Amino acid sequence: MPPKNDAALDFLLTRRSRPAKTLTTPVPDAADLDVILTAAARTPDHGKLEPWRFIVLEKPALDRLAQAIPARGAALGLTEDQITKACAQYGNADLAVVVVSAPVKSEKIPLIEQVYSAGAVCLSLVNAALAAGWGANWLSGWASHDRTFVETELALTPDESVAGIIHIGTETSAPPERPRPDLSAITTWVRT
Repeated sequence: MPPKNDAALDFLLTRRSRPAKTLTTPVPDAADLDVILTAAARTPDHGKLEPWRFIVLEKPALDRLAQAIPARGAALGLTEDQITKACAQYGNADLAVVVVSAPVKSEKIPLIEQVYSAGAVCLSLVNAALAAGWGANWLSGWASHDRTFVETELALTPDESVAGIIHIGTETSAPPERPRPDLSAITTWVRT
């Protein structure tokens, strides 16, 4: 039997994202966030392409994004509820990290593998923040998928997209446990 890392396994078996609306200050400082980002960047990356990057959004940037939401939401014909929810996602946050899917042209590594790698970075970032003692939550929302918004407000290139926005902060309340998947319903064993 290979040696087990019981502490890491216990963490993974009990990890639970913290709702972004329950996160507050303090937030990680630059040195703490550097460790979290370093851990997140140690993700599966076929071909070592690093087909992702980070944008750290501090409070003033989050407030700026929240102020840009209403006009863009109105231009898209969204409901007041959709606009209000998006404004709160940015305006109520104190720190968030945008994981940008930034594919690299490659004859060997398919685009889909590069996109999956960016998704893996999102989960690694959430887990690294949780392991460091912070609350964290992976969100997206309509604004993060709107080309005009991400290119204008986040300076993404036409080839880039938002894989996720990871909110990080101090949790104000522990979330209740939620039902987990029934492994017998989602697992197929192929033995022959």
